[in-house]
Amino acid sequence: MPEHRIIIAGGGTGGHIFPAIAIARALQKLEPDVDLLFAGANGKMEMEKVPKAGYQIKGLDIAGLERGQWWKNISLPWKIIKSLKQARSIINEFKPDIAVGVGGYSSFPVLRSAQRMGIPTVIQEQNSYAGKSNKILGEKAKKIFVAFDGMEQFFPADKMMNLGNPVRDNIVNYHSNQREARLKFGLDTQKRTLFITGGSLGAKSISEAVIAGLDELLQHDIQLIWQTGKLFYETVLNAVKGKEKNIKVFDFISDMESAYDAADIVISRSGASTIAELCVAGKAVIFVPYPFSAEDHQTKNAMALVNKNAALIVPNAEAGTKLISKAIELFENKELQDTLSNNIKKLAIKNADEKIGAEILKLL
Repeated sequence: MPEHRIIIAGGGTGGHIFPAIAIARALQKLEPDVDLLFAGANGKMEMEKVPKAGYQIKGLDIAGLERGQWWKNISLPWKIIKSLKQARSIINEFKPDIAVGVGGYSSFPVLRSAQRMGIPTVIQEQNSYAGKSNKILGEKAKKIFVAFDGMEQFFPADKMMNLGNPVRDNIVNYHSNQREARLKFGLDTQKRTLFITGGSLGAKSISEAVIAGLDELLQHDIQLIWQTGKLFYETVLNAVKGKEKNIKVFDFISDMESAYDAADIVISRSGASTIAELCVAGKAVIFVPYPFSAEDHQTKNAMALVNKNAALIVPNAEAGTKLISKAIELFENKELQDTLSNNIKKLAIKNADEKIGAEILKLL
């Protein structure tokens, strides 16, 4: 029989899923017999990524609040009620000793149900601005793990621990070799390289800005690795026809460590998990925050680095007019690249997953 049973709830994007998997692996390392179960939202990417990582997952029929499209929220109360019933059933069957919430649609019904059933809960809040669900759940959580300073405005200070955001093992343990990384992507080993990523779901404003600026980038002898997300993959493929020698396009990149390593500069959204990875990778980065994130937390995440001279920022609304020129300016300023790279490296926390795992096990 396993010594302990732990349920990990959350997902929706890679920014929630990959930290959850990192915590799971840390728990297994610390307690090899631990029994782990994930809970996610049906139809979301965790239902594919978690089993691929070797873990069992149960699906809930839950969705998030659609901002700006109110009519899509009409069925949300019923989905919440149904997901709470499903979560209670999963908990009754699995009988966890503790429930861990990492954010995303499924986190709330599982942790809320666990709290009502007297099961201890912990939260891993990745962002610099806590969402409404986590603020509610934090009132009864045993521990709240955060990654940014100043989180006392959202959670009881005596419950909080600032341990950083978990980063995937393959990124933390990667042995850098830029030449080999560029060869993996079929790129020139000597050319300046830009890596563009809008996160696991893609980014419309970034895609449109880069498509408009492709010729200008190529004129400056800059080659590209481009993770588009599934939504924009075909559009970008069509836009780069005839230019494939210097532009490598993917809907999703699992080997992110090589993509980071191949790049001189990264253009990215500013989800908390992406920021944690970029700190470990130590790359000069231009953030284009997703403007519709809850409480505009991506802008707050990015500014936490910009204020430490560890990154640059281009607002989403200005991406079309400023992003490419800002990237080219940064390519031409090696001193600024080095400054940004050195400063972002100082913010890296490489063992957050093990620290969080150890604290979870202390509660059992």
